[in-house]
Amino acid sequence: MTDDTAEITAIVNRWARAVHEGDLDGVLADHTDDIVMFDVPPPDQGVRGIDAYARTWPPFFTWQRQGACFEIDSMEITAGDEVAFAHALLRCATAESLRTEPAQRLRLTLGLRKENGRWMVAHEHHSFPDRS
Repeated sequence: MTDDTAEITAIVNRWARAVHEGDLDGVLADHTDDIVMFDVPPPDQGVRGIDAYARTWPPFFTWQRQGACFEIDSMEITAGDEVAFAHALLRCATAESLRTEPAQRLRLTLGLRKENGRWMVAHEHHSFPDRS
């Protein structure tokens, strides 16, 4: 594992832990001010900027406190000198949902860029497969 890959792995693991713990400051850490996120719930056109990104998390934390999990199942990273991406599958569901659909996983793609020698998340995309 390269130093860049190890650093990005640590960033993603810290972020996922912060999401699971409902720690908004931890979720926002290592994200650029101009982050773009496409999420499962609306708005379909995504959110732009760290303030808009921050506003998306409190409703998720409320839902998660009902006993949902948020944990990385698998992850792969590709890193260049200044740009990288990570894609992962996460368990993001209530215990009830996992009983009825144990294989369901949230898909996560992160785009990162190096700013002043430090990796920062500039793009985030979450989705579930369409099962209709």
